[in-house]
Amino acid sequence: MMRAWILPMLFVLGGSVIAIGQIVQGNSGAAAATLVVFALIAAVHSPLVFPRSIGALEAQRRSAVDGRPVVFWRSGCKFCLRLRFRLGRSAGQLHWVDIWRDPEGAAVVRAANDGNETVPTVVMSGQFHVNPDPGWVREQLSRST
Repeated sequence: MMRAWILPMLFVLGGSVIAIGQIVQGNSGAAAATLVVFALIAAVHSPLVFPRSIGALEAQRRSAVDGRPVVFWRSGCKFCLRLRFRLGRSAGQLHWVDIWRDPEGAAVVRAANDGNETVPTVVMSGQFHVNPDPGWVREQLSRST
């Protein structure tokens, strides 16, 4: 779980160091702006921007019942962020599995990707799709509802 927060914490820490340097130089306005920018970057790279993650086994069980895709992701992945933001509000209808929080999810992704933890990996009808187009995912979601 801690692994998912390392990158956001580094952004906040780095922004804080830069802001302290700006305060020492007498630029308090620039320091405040720097902190805001780095906090926003940290928030975007945190698990908070993704729908609540569940375990791989639970996601697969739910997908078998409702036919919705399962998305394996990890925080800090720019392709996962792209998928999440392009899906918009419909992202909450998918089953999201954070591979850094769920060892079974990481194992599923490694098995599907020749031992690599390549994300986002979307599972639809038992087929794995690595870094699919968000429009395709949206289309699959509309078919399953």
